[in-house]
Amino acid sequence: MDPFLTLLHSFSSSLSDSELSSLKFLCRGKIGKRKLESVQSGGELFSILLEQQLIASDKVSFLEGLLESIKREDLVSQLKQFVEEAEVNAADDQPDVHEKPIEVICENVGKDWKMLMRKLGISEVKMDRIVAANPFNLQEQVVQSLQEWQKWKGKDAKVTDLITALRGYNMNLVADRVEQ
Repeated sequence: MDPFLTLLHSFSSSLSDSELSSLKFLCRGKIGKRKLESVQSGGELFSILLEQQLIASDKVSFLEGLLESIKREDLVSQLKQFVEEAEVNAADDQPDVHEKPIEVICENVGKDWKMLMRKLGISEVKMDRIVAANPFNLQEQVVQSLQEWQKWKGKDAKVTDLITALRGYNMNLVADRVEQ
């Protein structure tokens, strides 16, 4: 289970009706009025914030500001603790420096990067988000997708997996360059 979603569920359960109303009011500049009127729980509000990418497990400043505004310092401290624990765990999950052939792949894969990412298990939704965030920068799309794969795999992000995926799509020249 996603620890961030668990944290949001816990926050949702502890919000009073007046606190939820205050949060909805504070979100008016970010979420449409009609959508906000249909929100009946903190969970629904957090779902909308997640969908609109206003909050994420590595993007909590907006949420922190909301919680501070409604004077829920207990929830703010839980959120800060979550972030600290995530940073400690992330430091352990980073692949070795010598296992980052991102530059070689970026320079050589080109427009076929989505095929490679599918082979590596990156979802279409994630790829679409990356394209939307960088619509005219192919190299940045490749970099972001490879970083997403590394984050997802953690310590299991191995160069051999990249090479296997490259060879699986007959990108043998790129695979050879990565091996070098």
